[in-house]
Amino acid sequence: MGGRHLKKMKYVWKILALLIILTSSLAGCENVSKRANQTDTWNKIEKRGTVVVGLDDSFVPMGFRQKNGQLAGYDIDLAREVFKRLGLKVSFQTIDWSMKETELRNGTIDLIWNGYTKTKAREKTVAFSHTYLKNEQILVSKKKNQILRPADMKNKLIGLQSGSSGYTAYNEYPSMLKQYPKQAIQYDTFTNAFLDLNANRIQGLVIDSVYANYYIAHLKDSASYRTLKVGFPNEDFAIGMRKGDKILRQKINLTLAQMAQDGSLNKLNQKWFGENNQISFKDVKIKLIRSNLK
Repeated sequence: MGGRHLKKMKYVWKILALLIILTSSLAGCENVSKRANQTDTWNKIEKRGTVVVGLDDSFVPMGFRQKNGQLAGYDIDLAREVFKRLGLKVSFQTIDWSMKETELRNGTIDLIWNGYTKTKAREKTVAFSHTYLKNEQILVSKKKNQILRPADMKNKLIGLQSGSSGYTAYNEYPSMLKQYPKQAIQYDTFTNAFLDLNANRIQGLVIDSVYANYYIAHLKDSASYRTLKVGFPNEDFAIGMRKGDKILRQKINLTLAQMAQDGSLNKLNQKWFGENNQISFKDVKIKLIRSNLK
């Protein structure tokens, strides 16, 4: 009896230890979330002199590595200009895009700024800046596969980027496209997805229009690709930050509005997309006044 009792007590103590660890972990997660939602880190960032931006460095033309390894892109130029006007340097940190909100909440990065789409699900945990660019999810295929409509993906393989707004749209609106493919393959980057598309390991790819249009236009065989609008809702690109960072949000919004007013945004849009800025920032000052009154 003594031996069995001892073994039983050891088992009980192991269970208690695991419960304590689990409870501590949950409490830690709650504290991190609470701090992210309630703490304004502007003074800390200003004192440091640098703001840390998290990105997927393969997302053309928003933020990507050139052949020489240097970062380039629309969001890179825009972030540098915004914080130049705010007297801060920008440190760009490559992250696992599927873990972006966790990196933000934990304080590893200060901003998610890389073709980041506003969604209702993301707004539950992330504060967004004013919209600065429009986007939509489209289906890209090789013309040889004759994908002329969503139904032509029946029994074929489709590619999605993990954690992307395309992945979300694909699953939230199953009647538009999801009902047709035999299987969906997830990728960490669109670069890897395009490799499989070209090798016919997948026959379609759900992807941001800004990425697809720029990427395909710079390929030698661009005429071999087809882009198809599936009917997914239009999207707003904005900058993601912690809910507690109200001062940072206000400063970014005001700077974006100033850039729209002085023509700087138009110059960036012309440089990367060949068209003018289509976003109005007339409501920014009104929102700032209202938020300051609260």
